[in-house]
Amino acid sequence: MAVKRERPYVQFNFLVDLGDGNTDGPDAGFQEISGIGMEVTVAEYRPGNKKENSVMKITGLNKATDVTMKRGVIGSLNLYQWLDQIRNGDQNAMRTVTIQLQNEDHSQTVQTWKLMNARITKHTSGPLNAKGTDVAMEELVVAYERLEME
Repeated sequence: MAVKRERPYVQFNFLVDLGDGNTDGPDAGFQEISGIGMEVTVAEYRPGNKKENSVMKITGLNKATDVTMKRGVIGSLNLYQWLDQIRNGDQNAMRTVTIQLQNEDHSQTVQTWKLMNARITKHTSGPLNAKGTDVAMEELVVAYERLEME
């Protein structure tokens, strides 16, 4: 599904599916997503009978980095309801969150990130400031177990 070209795509054309199949409307309207990634650990090992005085690098476990998502407060409780399921121990509350980067005219998905077995680990609302002109924001941190890219 990934579409390769010489110039990079602009970063502001993306769709988010929070695991409910919906990418339209304000519930899926995020302003910013950051931290999508994964990391592979490396273990160093040297057998005692090895003549060379250096270590071998052995591929270890991989881990996914937490993703931060921000959107304006819209009065929707969909994020709270998902978080409520998680904090009450519902193991079926884990979802696959999908982020799709669109081309400039929104006619094609050019890159997809799937966050497998995702759950909200942190939700923050605000700040609220009576003197400011900024939009009231909510931020969530999503932890996931595996990243797949298409």
